Amino acid sequence: MSEIRATTISDAAGTGPIALTKQSAAKAWAFIDQLNGNTVDNSFNVTSFSDIGTGNGTVNLTNAMVSSTQVSQLTSYRSGTIDISGNAGRSMSNSLSVRAITKTYSGAFGDTEYGMTLHGDLA
Repeated sequence: MSEIRATTISDAAGTGPIALTKQSAAKAWAFIDQLNGNTVDNSFNVTSFSDIGTGNGTVNLTNAMVSSTQVSQLTSYRSGTIDISGNAGRSMSNSLSVRAITKTYSGAFGDTEYGMTLHGDLA
């Protein structure tokens, strides 16, 4: 059996990390908390969250996606006594943000805490 051990994997020039392009790793992810100040509690390639209204917001990216046709997923959970479901839509026209919508099972918009991942190619 072979084993590879490394502390750092650098680009060809040895000046920085390798670029995550043409791979299936998430290009952005975040834990968003709409219940306690609309904060991004933990993230990768996410700069901020913009609150548009109850259950409606925009996740803003650090690095743009190449197009608006990447795959996004939003996973939310029970908020108090309200069951919340969510979805994350396509990027906005500038490919630097993703719309996030969370609703109760009855269809009303609802704020919650959730995780969001984004897969696709970086610009």
